Amino acid sequence: MGTGSSILGADADWGETSLGDMPESCVAAVLLNLDPPEICQVACLNRAFRGAASADCVWAGKLPANYRYLAALAAAADDEGDGDGDGNVKPCSPISTKKGIYARLCRPTPFDGGTKEFWIEKNKGGLCMSISSKAMAITGIDDRRYWSHLVTEESSQPYTGFRVISFRDCDL
Repeated sequence: MGTGSSILGADADWGETSLGDMPESCVAAVLLNLDPPEICQVACLNRAFRGAASADCVWAGKLPANYRYLAALAAAADDEGDGDGDGNVKPCSPISTKKGIYARLCRPTPFDGGTKEFWIEKNKGGLCMSISSKAMAITGIDDRRYWSHLVTEESSQPYTGFRVISFRDCDL
């Protein structure tokens, strides 16, 4: 064992090989079959894995089909939330990588006046949606005289009443 050992014998001029010697394209082909948390874990191995884990081709398959629309909604929500208190909106820099888009879409994004929010489930990439009870209407009886919002012990926060609905492979 040592510096001269290899499968070819001590006389060969070949050096030792390691995982870092693998081309990024080969590593990326392997990463395509992993879930996002696993991709992030193997990115810690070495430079080749870190570079492949950041490649757009790896993350493109993890994003939902309508990710461009969702990213635009998220950017609009970010722009609305970035103010300096005087009504001036700070410009939001667009996310340029698919990995960055995936990371942004994993954070909840409110829309429809803050009564609904969506996000991507981090582990499998499923689209999730939360709807406030205030955003719902009883079909045929939309008159507020017939029903009211009640706070129960089951509610985590009073008057929010968010329900989580998970969608797999469907558009909003």
